[in-house]
Amino acid sequence: MEKQKPDLSALKINRDKKESIGSNKNRIYYLIGFIIILISLFFIFLNPFTQVQEVKLTTVVLQKPGMNSASLSASGYVVAQRKAAIASKGTGRLVYLGVVEGDHVKKDQIIARLENDDILAQLDEAKANLKLVEADLVSTKNNYEREKELFIKKLTSEQNLELVEANYKKLLASIDIIKARIKQLEISLENTIIRSPFDGTILTKNAEVGEIVAPFGGSINSKTAVVTVADMKSLLVETDVSESNIEKIKPNQDCQIVLDAYPDKSYRGYVFKVVPTADRSKATVLVKVGFKDYDSKVLPEMSAKVTFYTETIDTNILEQMPKLIIPEKSILNEGNSSYVFKIIDNKVRKTEIKIGEKLGSYFEVISGLNAGEKIVDEINDKIKDGDEVKVIQ
Repeated sequence: MEKQKPDLSALKINRDKKESIGSNKNRIYYLIGFIIILISLFFIFLNPFTQVQEVKLTTVVLQKPGMNSASLSASGYVVAQRKAAIASKGTGRLVYLGVVEGDHVKKDQIIARLENDDILAQLDEAKANLKLVEADLVSTKNNYEREKELFIKKLTSEQNLELVEANYKKLLASIDIIKARIKQLEISLENTIIRSPFDGTILTKNAEVGEIVAPFGGSINSKTAVVTVADMKSLLVETDVSESNIEKIKPNQDCQIVLDAYPDKSYRGYVFKVVPTADRSKATVLVKVGFKDYDSKVLPEMSAKVTFYTETIDTNILEQMPKLIIPEKSILNEGNSSYVFKIIDNKVRKTEIKIGEKLGSYFEVISGLNAGEKIVDEINDKIKDGDEVKVIQ
């Protein structure tokens, strides 16, 4: 019997299958690598967890040379210490308004008037009744005097005397009641007239002729304050000073005030009052700074910067040409070049400047910036050119 030879073909390696498995593994590796690249790009360019940096801005200002004895600077707003939102004491339709924004008014000057025809009619009626009763009083008084004489002579009874006396006293009481009514109506009439409480300037006009005004805004369509008036002689700058620096502030201390609206002009000031309480949420103390002199450019609610000085300011300094200055903390020095960061379209943009002499905690800017421009107040290592930022107050 012939032996059957074994079939060795079954032991042959299937190279096509091995190559197919290796190819699939390569595809998986490529896919994983591609996904990792996509995730990396996502977190680099579109990372939703990246926090936008918050920055504060400072204003480039002009300062007189020689004012380098500054102890510290702070920002604030011009505020009128005497300011009133004037409302009526009565409710009614506004029929007269004699002022507009910017008008100067005197104390007790009539600013507006409400409809008061009904009160005037009642007042006229009460005055007419008073005249009528006073006329009756004359005859009643004469009867009373005559009846007393007759009673003394025993020509009339005590009962008749008491009756005449009662009528006389009744008329006197009626007159008192009518006079009280007249007084009440006169007060009501005065309540329809809106007067200025002090000499000042009209800041806002909140109602128009024809509108209903009420003391407490009785309905959704009624107005409360008709106008807002401020005493422009009581303007001060209210500024917040850090608790850690408040010991440097003394009453009557000399200051320099620069309005953000007019950075090329400065005003002499002084510490009017340090409010004896702190704001725990901001860790600051409110300091009120008065003007030694100011002009019509100074208006309520304007933003301002105040520089506090440890020495008395020489008045001759104010006659000298001012220099453009910025805080030292706003400058980035790289080699021999100096830079600041401006905010353009919510992104920081690195801007090269040329600086001059140092003035206390400030530097003179020779070129690259203009007065009134806003730059990042304090630079740190996290701020990079082109970063998106959020401006905070």
